[in-house]
Amino acid sequence: MKKVIMIFIKLFTGFFLCATGIVMTINANLGLSPWDVLHQGISKIANITMGKGSITVGVVIVILDSILGEKIGWATILNMIVIGFFMDFLMLNNIILVFNNLLLNVIMMFLGMIVIGIGTYFYISVGLGSGPRDGLMVALTKKTQKSVRLIRGTIELGALIVGYILGGHVGLGTFIIAISLGYFIQFAFKLFKFDVKTIQHRFIDDDIKLLKERFLNVKEDLDAN
Repeated sequence: MKKVIMIFIKLFTGFFLCATGIVMTINANLGLSPWDVLHQGISKIANITMGKGSITVGVVIVILDSILGEKIGWATILNMIVIGFFMDFLMLNNIILVFNNLLLNVIMMFLGMIVIGIGTYFYISVGLGSGPRDGLMVALTKKTQKSVRLIRGTIELGALIVGYILGGHVGLGTFIIAISLGYFIQFAFKLFKFDVKTIQHRFIDDDIKLLKERFLNVKEDLDAN
C-alpha cells in the first residue's frame, strides 16, 4: 500500500509540475505551444476555460488512441483530466506571475519548459502509461511506419494550424517551444538518469486481466470448499 501511495504522489506531482510549466509558458505571453494554441482556440469557440479545452482535446485523442489499437494506462486517463484541472486552478487563482518585461517573459518561458520536462519525467517514470498525445504519436508511428520525428512534427503542426484558425495565440514563443521542448524533456531525463526505453508500462487491460484471474481463483477456491 505504501508503494502504491508513493507512486500516485509521484504521478500527481508530475501532473502538477506539467501544468505549472504550461501556465508559465502561457503567462510568458510570447506565443503558446502548438497544443496550447489548439486548447485556447477551443476554449474561445466553446466559451470554456483553457484547462477544459485541454481536457476536451485529451478525451478525443484517447478515443483515437483506442481506435488505433494503442494501450491505455491509468496515467493516460489521469493525465487527460488532472493537468487541465491544475491549469485552471493556477490560472483562475493567478498563482503564476505575469510580467510586462520581455527579458523576464523569455526567462519564464524557458523555465516553464524545464518544469514541463521534470514533470514529464515524474509521471512517465511511474510506468502507468504515457499521455494521450504521446500515445497518439506512438500509434501513428506504428501504423504508418514513418519516423517519430515526422509523425510528431505533423501532429504538432496540425494542432497549431487548427488552433490558429480557431483563434489561438501564435507568436515567436510558439516556434521556440515547438523546437525546444523535446530537448528540455530529454535534459530532464538525463538529469534524473532516466532511460525511457527501460520503463515497462502497466496498462488498464493488464489490471483487468489480473482482477479476472483473482476472481476466478477465489471462485475456484470457494467451489472446492
